[in-house]
Amino acid sequence: MSRAALLGTSTSPGYVQVRTDIELAAKALLVKLETLDVLDSKDIEIAFRAASKGRADALLTLPSGVLFSYRSKIIALAAKNRPPAIYHDSQYVEDGGLMNYSESFTDLHRRAATYVDKILKGAKAADLPVEQPTKFELVINLKTAKQIGLTIPPNVLARADRVIR
Repeated sequence: MSRAALLGTSTSPGYVQVRTDIELAAKALLVKLETLDVLDSKDIEIAFRAASKGRADALLTLPSGVLFSYRSKIIALAAKNRPPAIYHDSQYVEDGGLMNYSESFTDLHRRAATYVDKILKGAKAADLPVEQPTKFELVINLKTAKQIGLTIPPNVLARADRVIR
């Protein structure tokens, strides 16, 4: 892979920091990264045309309410244009996207419940430590991989937490 397209929404919280981190990683891997800003539905097709014109070998999405609300359209365009796509939320993969690697939202919600319990028992929220995710999941949709003509190596499938067939 030498080129990748990064789909995000510049008005989303944390966008600049996450984009900067990905740009640094891409530079270190000698991958040319094209950042595509999606602020509403009409920007999605424009972004995919730009990614295609830029000959993107892969597509990454950033966390964004805008992207999430149009995930069906994004998944369909990714399937049509055929770049392997990795999404920031496993819901994309459940809806037909190729793959996701991110924090386990189930684990985050479970851990949040312990915070609620502590607060309800009298702890001050300001006294509780800030925690980072500790559990991450890899989810792969083999049906989508086959649809776009991609073979997922057996060692990658073995590492997946969930494989959708």
